[in-house]
Amino acid sequence: MNRNGRLRGWGGVGGMALACAAAASLLVPLARHEAGGDGARTGGPGIAQGVQAKADTCKDPEASLPPSGEDGPSIAAIKKRGKLIAGVDQNSFRWGYRNLANGRLEGFDIELVRAIAQNILGDPDAVIYRAIPTSQRIPALQNKQVDVVARTMTINCKRIGQVAFSSAYFKAGQQVLAPKGSKITGLDSSLKGKKVCVAAGSTAYDALEKNAYGAVYKTKDLTVPNQLDCLVRLQLGQADAVVTDSALAASQAAQDPTVKLMGDPVTEEYYGVATNLENTDLVRRINQVLVDYRAGGDNSPWMKAYRTWLAADLPGISGPPEPKYRS
Repeated sequence: MNRNGRLRGWGGVGGMALACAAAASLLVPLARHEAGGDGARTGGPGIAQGVQAKADTCKDPEASLPPSGEDGPSIAAIKKRGKLIAGVDQNSFRWGYRNLANGRLEGFDIELVRAIAQNILGDPDAVIYRAIPTSQRIPALQNKQVDVVARTMTINCKRIGQVAFSSAYFKAGQQVLAPKGSKITGLDSSLKGKKVCVAAGSTAYDALEKNAYGAVYKTKDLTVPNQLDCLVRLQLGQADAVVTDSALAASQAAQDPTVKLMGDPVTEEYYGVATNLENTDLVRRINQVLVDYRAGGDNSPWMKAYRTWLAADLPGISGPPEPKYRS
């Protein structure tokens, strides 16, 4: 496959399970080119008290800090290291996945990480990628094991008290993925008694916590570390359906023509690049990167990345969501 090609599956269930196992361990270094160690302990105590509103007073979680191109302690630490350490997925087709033909990480989220590295370090390849399970995105940032997480991570009131987010760069919603011919019709009463797979620590899990419609999902085989685990279970008949973001569901349907999205998205969710709460200068810098990334209308870097990676499976999107900033 080349950069603009179409990946024809993962070589069946066995190939997909192998890819899933490759990302099973926490914070696996996908590249080691760091200068002076691989820590990502940027910032310091007290740099940013209350980067974003606490969840209990949350009214507009997508509102981020105003963009700025100025350096600060977090940026200085990244420059000194010479590498941006990014927590990503390596199993989400179209978003962040390993191209088996060339061994490279590719996808929409990877393009954005490269743009951030280009802005801060002048080199889009100056990145140490770490594969992080869905459930470990926030701990990895809180423990300063990565500088950023760009991994289809939804901004919400719960999370903004735990990590800081950039302005939104993509809009999605919770949706159901099930085999073609299934009687499941969406996130509704048709899930009653059905085995539903969901990723731990995801907003899909939170949605089922609010209303599971009688679905069974709280078992070690159905609440899993990564979304790709759910597609494998669906293929093996160990789950009747998957609940996940519509964007991820579309990418999984593109991998496997025997499954399809059921019903409409039932929520509106926005993805952001996440950082440690202390790293306000990095948040502002990423927002400046996103200003440039959105600029240019149909010829913007955002639209070019969308056409390359997402348009085939998520058609009809005319542009990125409008950014919101705190006053």
